[in-house]
Amino acid sequence: MRTFFLPPERWAEPYLLEGQEARHLVKVVRVRAGDSVRLLDGRGREGEFRVTDTEKALVRLAPVSITEHPAPASQAVLAIGWGKEVRRGWLMEKAVELEAGGIWLWQAERSQSRVPEETRESWHAQMEAGAKQSRNPWLPELRTLPGGVAELAEASRDFAKRFILWEGDTGGVLLGAGDLGQPGRTLFVVGPEGGFSDREVSALLDSGMRAVSLGNRVLRWETAAMLCPGLHWWARQGR
Repeated sequence: MRTFFLPPERWAEPYLLEGQEARHLVKVVRVRAGDSVRLLDGRGREGEFRVTDTEKALVRLAPVSITEHPAPASQAVLAIGWGKEVRRGWLMEKAVELEAGGIWLWQAERSQSRVPEETRESWHAQMEAGAKQSRNPWLPELRTLPGGVAELAEASRDFAKRFILWEGDTGGVLLGAGDLGQPGRTLFVVGPEGGFSDREVSALLDSGMRAVSLGNRVLRWETAAMLCPGLHWWARQGR
């Protein structure tokens, strides 16, 4: 059964799939009346629907069953220092597959450009693609933090655990399995391609975050970023 995305505000009679999703269903998948499809809304709903009618960019649907999945008790939020666009879309898609609870893009001192004030539609589309691939009914919270390290520190205060993935001297402290998969929200902060500035590290440590290492290799920023929700996802599987 093919999986498609219907925004949460449109989960009501009459169920209509429009735009690009509908065009893909009609022109590529070539659905017909009577076929079944799966829909996600990114807020925990997953439904099986029967196609009742199709037009060029419109598919009419009738619900067969709708399931509401509870939000995960343990969530990993990834705060990434704003950087080049290369690999950003890939990272967002994979973060959804690994059930990240949030993706924050923050303005670092060594960022090569300014983070937008608002999120972009293309980013949401990448996350929806990841959700459809993995059948994850929950999309991560997506936000930008143009206020830099001060805004990041303030926004993170209600997290159960907060880690800085630092390339500097952490005193041999590694991110461990015991730190992952616990109930509540865990924040992983990754710098931009150029790394954290000393001022940023001091500010984050002063806010109560813990500096940890991912090992003795120099990892690209997207590798370090993806490893965090990957480890967290793996730790949750056995709980």
